[in-house]
Amino acid sequence: MLIAGYKRLTTILLLLVVIFGTIAIYYHAAAMTVSALQQTNSELQARDTELEQRVSSLDRTASNASVLGFSAVAIYEGANQSVVTVQGYKIVSVLTLLGPQQSEESIEGSGFVVDYANSHYILTNFHVVDATMNITVTFWNGDTYPATVVGSDALSDIAVLSFNAPTIDVHPLDISSSSFLHVGMPVVAIGSPFGLSGSVTFGIVSQLGRTVQYQSTSRTFAIADIIQFSAPINPGNSGGPLLDADGFVIGITSATASSSQGVGFAIPSDTILRELSYLISTGKYDRHPYLGIQAADMNYQLAQASGTNVTYGILIEATQAGGPADKAGLKAGTQQISIAGQQYTIGGDIIISINGQRVINYDSFSTYLERNAVPGQIIQLEIIRAGRSLNLSVVVGSIPSE
Repeated sequence: MLIAGYKRLTTILLLLVVIFGTIAIYYHAAAMTVSALQQTNSELQARDTELEQRVSSLDRTASNASVLGFSAVAIYEGANQSVVTVQGYKIVSVLTLLGPQQSEESIEGSGFVVDYANSHYILTNFHVVDATMNITVTFWNGDTYPATVVGSDALSDIAVLSFNAPTIDVHPLDISSSSFLHVGMPVVAIGSPFGLSGSVTFGIVSQLGRTVQYQSTSRTFAIADIIQFSAPINPGNSGGPLLDADGFVIGITSATASSSQGVGFAIPSDTILRELSYLISTGKYDRHPYLGIQAADMNYQLAQASGTNVTYGILIEATQAGGPADKAGLKAGTQQISIAGQQYTIGGDIIISINGQRVINYDSFSTYLERNAVPGQIIQLEIIRAGRSLNLSVVVGSIPSE
């Protein structure tokens, strides 16, 4: 009986060991499974977060145009067939071991089709076709046609081309007045940067009424009343359209600031509208206002050096002998000084208003002249001379051809 009882006890203990061992194994397996599931869940949550961030980023990028109040897609689809690639070559002189030699330099830019008096023309920049030979225009579908310069104006960097193409290739763009532009408005640029035709970028109007320096094949001069914008442009974009939120042309992309990103310049559409008839009918535009002055923007340091508290306006450093300013009696500076490494000539008149409009700097002065004055017109200038305010009348002249 004792042995039988011992056997039963042993059997029960073995059974309990097996049962608890099995439970332990299942518990351990279950714990590992739960841990694995928790880790998987954490990984999935991390992936969900990453995907949400990516989608949010994509949504922000895709909706930028909507936030800015326009659809870049719709504008591009409506305007791309109107934009052309302008190509040709120039003869340039190259200094070699054998002396000066001539070679051909390829030229490439952009342009776009416009309608004037029931005829079609292509607008581009003057600097694209300046001294350029064998000019051709290539449309979005690859069709290419020879083109001829009808008229050009270096002082506004505008050129008009004539061409012959089937009606199916001709889709003129409408031009709107740039006088309605405001800083912050959205814009789209289409062109052929680096020969990549049909490229589109978008941004905003960064500033209005800029003045930029331009070097043509014959001289350097200032171009007034320029649109500054943030849509990225590169070599080859020159001459392409700058479009507003409704797809209307409000400028011709002209240049980008050297060594910078997101700073582009365009000739405003009001300049196009003002000159187009002259360029087509006479081949030139010679109604740019001219005073014949060299001037510097006033600032605090110049005011201190000049003994005045006027920190705005423009300081006349030199006048062209016999020019409009010289004839009107405007005085140029006589004393050379250096401020922060920049040379100035002080002692001259300071122009602080034109026709009652405050002159902030040279940009505002030249922009007002370009928009509102023509050769032969009399303008009123308020100046500061030796600490006193004076008013002078000046007869606007015309920029000399050379």
